[in-house]
Amino acid sequence: MKTTLFNRRRFIKETATTATGMAILSSLPQTTFAKPIAEPRIKFSVIGINHGHINGMVDAVTRGGGQLVAFYAKEADLAAAFAKRYPNAKQAKDKREILEDNSIQLILSAGIPIERAPLGIEVMQHGKDYLVDKPGVTSLAQLKKVRAVQQATKRIYSIMYSERHENRATVKAGELVKAGAIGKVIQTIGMGPHRMNVSTRPPWFFDVKNYGGIITDIASHQFDQFLFFTGSTQAEIVASQVGNVNHPQYPQFEDFGDVMIKGNKGTGYIRVDWFTPDGLKTWGDGRLTILGAEGYIEIRKNIDIASHDNGNHLYLVNQKETKYIDCNKEPLPFGTLLVDDVLNRTETAMPQAHCLLATELALKAQSMAKPIQLGK
Repeated sequence: MKTTLFNRRRFIKETATTATGMAILSSLPQTTFAKPIAEPRIKFSVIGINHGHINGMVDAVTRGGGQLVAFYAKEADLAAAFAKRYPNAKQAKDKREILEDNSIQLILSAGIPIERAPLGIEVMQHGKDYLVDKPGVTSLAQLKKVRAVQQATKRIYSIMYSERHENRATVKAGELVKAGAIGKVIQTIGMGPHRMNVSTRPPWFFDVKNYGGIITDIASHQFDQFLFFTGSTQAEIVASQVGNVNHPQYPQFEDFGDVMIKGNKGTGYIRVDWFTPDGLKTWGDGRLTILGAEGYIEIRKNIDIASHDNGNHLYLVNQKETKYIDCNKEPLPFGTLLVDDVLNRTETAMPQAHCLLATELALKAQSMAKPIQLGK
């Protein structure tokens, strides 16, 4: 029975990122999706659903009190799958229909990465707030435009760093660090391994110009966590490198990258890759280690290979104890806080400066990265 359940979960996760995958996903039982609330606090819509992350984003905002009222996708198969998953949402004929609807306060997007920032600029110029999948920006030139429009409009440009906001163990770690459980944070080490699943990937996935590079894309999560846990408000890239070390059939693809970073309140190391082996029972053994002056925390986000097939595991070691914490019942506050911010014009879910600084650091590390050349 365990094997059957695992295979089904793995199938769901690994097919959700493509048009075909989302179509398959939409035909499965709908029992785990966030249910709309009776009295919605805001109305929101979706434009662009090229990555399965959009489902988690919709569910987070729905949990927070949002009502999904409309969506638009130019791809017919993606639109059909999304409509089946969220049958109460109206399918718009084009994005203008959503952008010009004054009743909509927030727009979500998980479009092709290179298209996300231009859409976000349009969203803000139409007086709406924006929550976008990572990478929320794919170049420093895009970032400059995003910052200018955000400052001019005072709208929210939020990036869903789901490895922190939607991982229960990472949320718990934030509480523990804030409470002083490991003292002053000295360093974070963030690991972001992923499985390729070549057959499920659309063509744009294999061209770096479409997603900005492996550091821009995957490592944006780790930069967010570095800033959050160290409390750094300024940082510089010490060194970075990227390469396509094992996929010569995709010459415009990057499969490995790592970064050393120094902030004004801590240091960090980041490694991201596309080398999760098929033998692992999930898409990636994501880990975060937070070193403090009085102890450390290790988070095993998706699996604990020594003892658990599921995720949300936290280990705390300090001067008083060594403790394991199962975080699977910890609350996820991001969606509620974001809806609060839309209504109150506050920054409780994530400060705007933090959001864009994490992206800026990823973009800088990507742009200065030295190419990796490995011998045969």
